[in-house]
Amino acid sequence: MHKKLFIPGPVEVRQEVLEKMSTPMIGHRSKEASELQRHISDNLRKLFYTQSEILLSTSSGSGLMEGAIRSCTAKRAAVFSVGAFGKRWYKMAISNNVPADIFEFEMGKAVKVDKVKEVLNTGKYDLVAVTHNETSTGIMNPIKEIGEVIKNYPEVVFIVDTVSSAGGTKIEVDNCGIDVCLTSSQKALGLPPGLSVCTFSEKAKNRAENVKNRGFYLDLLALYKYLKKKNYQYPSTPSLSHMFALDYQLNYILNVEGLENRFKRHIEMADIVRNWGRKYFELFPEEGYLSNTLTTIKNTRGISVSDLNKELAKRGFQISNGYGDLKEKTFRIAHMADITVDEVKELLDNINDILDLK
Repeated sequence: MHKKLFIPGPVEVRQEVLEKMSTPMIGHRSKEASELQRHISDNLRKLFYTQSEILLSTSSGSGLMEGAIRSCTAKRAAVFSVGAFGKRWYKMAISNNVPADIFEFEMGKAVKVDKVKEVLNTGKYDLVAVTHNETSTGIMNPIKEIGEVIKNYPEVVFIVDTVSSAGGTKIEVDNCGIDVCLTSSQKALGLPPGLSVCTFSEKAKNRAENVKNRGFYLDLLALYKYLKKKNYQYPSTPSLSHMFALDYQLNYILNVEGLENRFKRHIEMADIVRNWGRKYFELFPEEGYLSNTLTTIKNTRGISVSDLNKELAKRGFQISNGYGDLKEKTFRIAHMADITVDEVKELLDNINDILDLK
């Protein structure tokens, strides 16, 4: 039996999108491939509310995360972490010999803007890395407010991981002053895993020009230059199957559902799960910074999340246990991509029945 996925990713993928993955191949150096990529880029600019160039990578989002922090740090990176994926930024920097410091916040708390200002006032840093939507804790960081602070430090490049939020909540890249905004296919965009994309500003390009060891496959400047020189093509063979599916899905998001309708649906699903969580348990993240694509719930009833998932599996559903140290202490319900309000309600009705919640 297929289990409908309410986990942080991969997500449920519509049948029509899956079918686009089986589109017959074209030459990756062909005019058709260039036109496909250009169309994808134009639509992603609309999704991200940006004039920046778009880069594509046949990798998970972690690939472009690594590429961004390596390609755009000339002096020292400041990583602001609210959970497991913020820590990943820091590990990537250190593993690539990129000088970096990590500034951690209590689990379930958001990045505090005053702390960003305090750190940047030291003059030690020329890059800030932030996770927008931390799926381990259910926090959605205030990237608009953080971006307003960073605008006062023109030498600082702002890179943001929106892997689990882009396509599910409004992210105005240019208004927020984001230089590299990255995401991957298997979350709120509603595709199978294997592809990641990012915005790449003029400021990020200029910075990368001054970084010597940017790597090879994930060198964002090399991707950018090849894209410009070769008319929307890439130095390595991209996953054309993902590109066919992404092109189709972006058309659906922009022209069939509509961006504002999509964001509204995600908030409606989030509100339903949040209210359910407040009624029967407690929410783990602090109020005011709740994710629109995933809710982390504190296991105040001491249920076995593992056993709950086993029972849900028999009924064709799957949620996610807590992440890392939060396993069994929390559980997570994702409400992203093309899942509907009715499907969310159906899941919660089944949990109520299994746990005998009245």
